[in-house]
Amino acid sequence: MTNPVVENAKNLAVSEPITPQPWLVVIDPQNIFAASDSAWGSPFFAAAMPQITRLAEAFGERVLVTRWMPTADRSTSWGAYFADWPFADQPADDPLFSLVPDAATLSPHPTLDLPTFGKWGPELEAIVGHGAHVVLAGVSTDCCVISTALAGADAGAYVTVAADACAGSTAENHAAALHVMGLYPPQITISDAATVLASR
Repeated sequence: MTNPVVENAKNLAVSEPITPQPWLVVIDPQNIFAASDSAWGSPFFAAAMPQITRLAEAFGERVLVTRWMPTADRSTSWGAYFADWPFADQPADDPLFSLVPDAATLSPHPTLDLPTFGKWGPELEAIVGHGAHVVLAGVSTDCCVISTALAGADAGAYVTVAADACAGSTAENHAAALHVMGLYPPQITISDAATVLASR
């Protein structure tokens, strides 16, 4: 005679795992990376921003926006970095580090402000959860986006990169970063905004 409780447990064990809804993480949509007169301004940011907005509208409350802040310890290699880029060696409240106007209302949550290229870490994981699925967008593809994606994959996250919602420093660097991230399936998937939206 079969035990219905045991049989039900067996069925649950072989069923598909419940996948949490993904989070959208918009990396560093700040003036320093968007303005045409900034040494770090991406010429592709304006094209990426409408895709970012579309994604954010669909993700609703599950949107986080990050900011890169110039607060790293200057006694480390960051000191040499800021010596090479003195224009960015400014107080954290400088308008350079403010969000672009179109990004100010993307998320209901406070910005996640970190002094590192990659934004994956305990602060981000505490919000999205361990082993979460995150969709990355933002700037720049070849610096802060790729640094976040690789660290997220190492931490066990499922990372989808919405390529057309990312802006690289150059077209070549954008393509190169996507190529590198594309070498990490199934942890990292390269996609686009339309595909991400269609899968929701």
